[in-house]
Amino acid sequence: MAFNKILVPTDGSEYTKAAVRKAMELAKLSGGKVTALYVLDQTILTNMPMDTAVMNVYNTLEKEGKEAVDFVRDLGASEGVEVEVVIKEGTPVKVILDESANYDIIVMGTLGRTGMSKLLMGSVAERVVRASQCPVLVVRSTEGAN
Repeated sequence: MAFNKILVPTDGSEYTKAAVRKAMELAKLSGGKVTALYVLDQTILTNMPMDTAVMNVYNTLEKEGKEAVDFVRDLGASEGVEVEVVIKEGTPVKVILDESANYDIIVMGTLGRTGMSKLLMGSVAERVVRASQCPVLVVRSTEGAN
């Protein structure tokens, strides 16, 4: 099986950077292209009152997303791997699963949710593994690892 189209969901955290590096290795081996996907998580926004605070959160998430995908693009440039950048709004699990039919493999870390949020939402990676339409490679990372 060829891995020509590789999807890498990223939130810019250290948890996803290890997966980004693994995706680059895979792309170099297979001559594939990496798509960096950042999901602007609407669940965070829907639980807040609609006012300027929401716009501040939205702008912060947008900035985080741009930094997350720029990290992938820059690494791709230094590794000689073609990288496409996609930023979408929605729920991370749903967006990733919707995209899964268009890719040969998803390479992902455990998105940086911790504590109560992870307990309530479940593991994004775990839910993607269960329902993805393509193979999923989950890359474990120790927090703060380079």
